[in-house]
Amino acid sequence: MNLTTARSPFSVSSLSNGDDRKFSLGGCSSYDTDSVASRSSGVFSGYDTLDTPPSYDFYSNTEIFGRAKKSRPSLFQLHSNPQDDPSPPPLYEESSVDKQSPDEDEPTEPPPEPARFGWAQGVMIRCMLNIWGVILYLRLPWITAQAGIGLTWIIILVSSSITGITGLSTSAIATNGKVKGGGTYFLISRSLGPELGGSIGLIFAFANAVAVAMHTVGFAETVQALMQERDVSMVDKLNDIRIIGVITVTCLLAISMAGMEWESKAQVLFFFVIMVSFASYIVGTIIPATPEKQAKGFFSYRADIFAENFVPGWRGLEGSFFGMFSIFFPSATGILAGANISGDLKDPNVAIPRGTMLAIFWTTISYLIISATIGSCVLRDASGYINDTVSSLSGECLGVGCNYGWNFTECMTNKTCPFGLSNYYQSMSLVSAFAPLISAGIFGATLSSALACLVSAPKVFQCLCKDKLYPGIGFFGKGYGKNNEPLRSYLLAYIIAICFILIAELNTIAPIISNFFLCSYALINFSCFHASITNSPGWRPTFRFYSKWLSLLGAVVSVIIMFLLTWWAALIAIGIVIFLLGYVLYKKPDVNWGSSMQASSYNMALSQCVGLNQVEDHIKNYRPQCLVLSGPPCMRPSLVDFISTFTKNHSLMICANVITGGPSPGSVDSAKISTHLKWLDKRRIKSFYHTVVADDLHVGVQMLLQSTGLGRMKPNVLVMGFKKNWRKAQPNNIENYIGILHDAFDLQYGACVLRMKEGLDISRTMQAHVNLGFETSTEQALDTRSSTTTTSPTIDTSLDPEELMATSQPTTVFQTRQGKKTIDVYWLSDDGGLTLLLPYLLTRKKRWGRCKVRVFVGGEAQKVEDQKQELKALISRFRLGFQDVQVLPDINGKPQSEHIKRFEDLIAPYRVSSVQKDGQEADETTKDFSWMVSDEEMETFRAKSLRQIRLNEVIQDYSRDAALIIVTMPVGRRGACPSSLYMAWLEIVSRDLRPPVLLVRGNQENVLTMYCQ
Repeated sequence: MNLTTARSPFSVSSLSNGDDRKFSLGGCSSYDTDSVASRSSGVFSGYDTLDTPPSYDFYSNTEIFGRAKKSRPSLFQLHSNPQDDPSPPPLYEESSVDKQSPDEDEPTEPPPEPARFGWAQGVMIRCMLNIWGVILYLRLPWITAQAGIGLTWIIILVSSSITGITGLSTSAIATNGKVKGGGTYFLISRSLGPELGGSIGLIFAFANAVAVAMHTVGFAETVQALMQERDVSMVDKLNDIRIIGVITVTCLLAISMAGMEWESKAQVLFFFVIMVSFASYIVGTIIPATPEKQAKGFFSYRADIFAENFVPGWRGLEGSFFGMFSIFFPSATGILAGANISGDLKDPNVAIPRGTMLAIFWTTISYLIISATIGSCVLRDASGYINDTVSSLSGECLGVGCNYGWNFTECMTNKTCPFGLSNYYQSMSLVSAFAPLISAGIFGATLSSALACLVSAPKVFQCLCKDKLYPGIGFFGKGYGKNNEPLRSYLLAYIIAICFILIAELNTIAPIISNFFLCSYALINFSCFHASITNSPGWRPTFRFYSKWLSLLGAVVSVIIMFLLTWWAALIAIGIVIFLLGYVLYKKPDVNWGSSMQASSYNMALSQCVGLNQVEDHIKNYRPQCLVLSGPPCMRPSLVDFISTFTKNHSLMICANVITGGPSPGSVDSAKISTHLKWLDKRRIKSFYHTVVADDLHVGVQMLLQSTGLGRMKPNVLVMGFKKNWRKAQPNNIENYIGILHDAFDLQYGACVLRMKEGLDISRTMQAHVNLGFETSTEQALDTRSSTTTTSPTIDTSLDPEELMATSQPTTVFQTRQGKKTIDVYWLSDDGGLTLLLPYLLTRKKRWGRCKVRVFVGGEAQKVEDQKQELKALISRFRLGFQDVQVLPDINGKPQSEHIKRFEDLIAPYRVSSVQKDGQEADETTKDFSWMVSDEEMETFRAKSLRQIRLNEVIQDYSRDAALIIVTMPVGRRGACPSSLYMAWLEIVSRDLRPPVLLVRGNQENVLTMYCQ
């Protein structure tokens, strides 16, 4: 299509050549649209422009092999006039599939597709295997005997409710965007940020590695018990467990490192074994009991046994509800096993919610069924002796067994019954139709849990290594093969597991691991709650069946359970989390994941700023909130350091920069604040940074003065550097510089001008560009500028901002301690008290704390003592603590003639002596040059000029060795005082002074008060 000027600018004509896809707008140079439209469609969506229809490629961070990835055209490309840029940037940066000369290094075949798992094999089966464990087989019957069927169901349901709430929270987080590898760590860190995510990721990976040892030792103890029954032993009991454990975990490592496909097949095998053991158990409850089994307390389903076992029968020190709950709850954990391999799932957003919730449902049902069935079939106490029948024993008969012809009274009375739910942990084997299948189920449960933890730990740790939150762990993050397997992390987890297997005493470590898992549950629930409560637009989970208040309840209950299980282990877990959290907060890693913490910070800041609107300003709460015309902060570090000295942690500071020229991609790039904020942060300066693009400096500062700030958080003092080379600058630059001060006074700003003998601008050293409205590094560029042009001179771009950031930051005098020097304040005109307030704020800082403040004021020779006492009384009422007050009676004296001559030479290039500017005979063009000084103006302001000359002489006498000189800035009337004359006053007051000089002028409103209300 061609849009030509022959017709309407937007008329459409057909192509003469289908391959030549060009367009033009109103005769503008043509752009190639070959990469604009999708190659699958030959026409645009209803109109022929650079606009493209929505595409997946525009929002995706990944590329699909063999398909060109398109990019959305920029706003500049859509909005700008092509005539303004004869060589526009390419519309897209894409790699076409039909390149004429493909790169030899590029692969010609797609990379091998890694193994991916669905919701059933990848999540549900894995979670069920991790939830089922030794407690299911060896402790659930005993808990049923202790708490009764009723309370056991309550324990199961409460535990499942907690894990279910956590599952709902996990599902919500997992469906709020594309989930990558890293599992629990990835979910928490991308939701709450790197601080909590990093700490929980590290301890969660460690806990999984130690859990491998726990489950392996559980398997080894079962094998050793079977060996002991057959009088088989390798060394002794403890070493047999160690040997079996090491061999077992080595075999599990081999399965894991063989790849996720083999590991998943092994998990399916274990799942099959467990299901067969369950079937054997259920069949066994139906089969009529043999006399041998009846002697051990098994009678198949009986209503009176169910009624007897329905109520609690507490025994021993652990005989309480919370005691049983603490023992059972670890068996309900393991719901994160599927989420931990999120990188190996086909669709984590679907697999994690569906698989996790179904695993929680089915395992809960299995726990309830086993508790109810075994409580309906087996007595609490039985002797196991075939002769303990009612007919063979005389005397009283106790217990439900009497109804079925068995008398267990003797062992019940003596509490020596070896069988029954309360005494025999292998009750499920007793009930099962084929007892060895229960042992096989125990093996399958322990080995599957150990294998799941052995896979989870390296996967989580690999993601943590890649994020580089902690030093020295990046080595373990390297992946191998098509599945990106973290083999080094596997070996690390294997070594940790071996260490704890060799200890073979995990009774102390087990509670800590359970608390680490509960920490993860609490943080996952809190992540979901926090993301919901912040109302961030980015929180859009596709899983809707969750509640933020349920998530909060789950987080609180998880913490409570931590202390109910083992209070000291809970304190250890929380202590480790806090330590790791503090480390990440201190290091401040350079990551940005759009966490809910960022959204919460924004909400709190917005709420506080809006709340300030209801607070009226009061003198007692006045703070100098400074708008610092620093340009790029790294160019004037002394100015930035000085203002930061009294604003840090006290008041607002905004570094401002004006980029001259019209809006363009270059100016937009220059206005980016990230580099400058990094520089400020590295220098530990708490400041905002604001940039505007304007035609010239004066207009830009006007924009800053009127628009910078938010509500009551807006600047009230303008701070700028002294224009040291003003005599070599074009007069128009002087006019703009003084105009900025006039604009500040018109807008009720206070004003401060800092001058240092060596200057403020270090751009010559840094070889970078600065705004020409202040001092510049290229004086020649200023000389060649006409008074009416606004084009920028040649810029030395040998260092870009990123490289400038990498250079060592210069040290300034304001970064060092000032010692026992003086801060000399020349309070010659009352400006509301800002001249006194600034030195007081300085002395509150350590660097200036030992300095003595001396206040100098003008006075009359006859009333020196009276004026001194009056001023000291006033300052004492302000509670500033300034004791040294000196009255200068000679401040109004006549300056030396050579100093007057020097001032006249200073202003001579700007004099107009032949005519009067406002006279009838003045040339019309002369009226436009407001910076020129006539004889009449020189005479009008002669007294004020002499005062500035004399003030410089006094300062030279009194303050030659001061650490800082603060002087009340003279004020010139807009339109009456020429800008060059005003500039000469500022020059002559601060000339030839070694200490830094700060010229200060308040806005003539009180900033100090002597009252308490």
